Amino acid sequence: MTRFITGVFMVLHGLVHLLYAAHSRRLLELRPEMVWPDGSWAFAKLLGDEATRLLASLSYVLAAAAFVLGGIGLFAGQAWWRPMCVASAAFSGAIVLLFWDGKMQRLTDQGAIAVLINGAILIAVLVMRWPSFGL
Repeated sequence: MTRFITGVFMVLHGLVHLLYAAHSRRLLELRPEMVWPDGSWAFAKLLGDEATRLLASLSYVLAAAAFVLGGIGLFAGQAWWRPMCVASAAFSGAIVLLFWDGKMQRLTDQGAIAVLINGAILIAVLVMRWPSFGL
């Protein structure tokens, strides 16, 4: 049962990234006042907001695919699920930080909760080696 719940969590966490991908391309609006990733401290001045939104969208699609693949690997009993989920969580955390606007306001709009979830995944899977399914 733990394997199923963990796999579902990984897949769902990955799918949430698709909301941010769609929002960054302005295909949908998560909140009217949410302008993320415009103003990214790492990319906005270098690339401009339009290219930054495209890069954010592509990055979040990649993170989503990696989390879903990790969850599928877990369901299938494959040993590679663990490194896939670790890489996904690390990548997701990095892109959240890179697309952050550098300000301490509206952190939840910019993925602060995702950073906490990704950190928990990294600690649980990488450090504590949990859950252990004999894989």
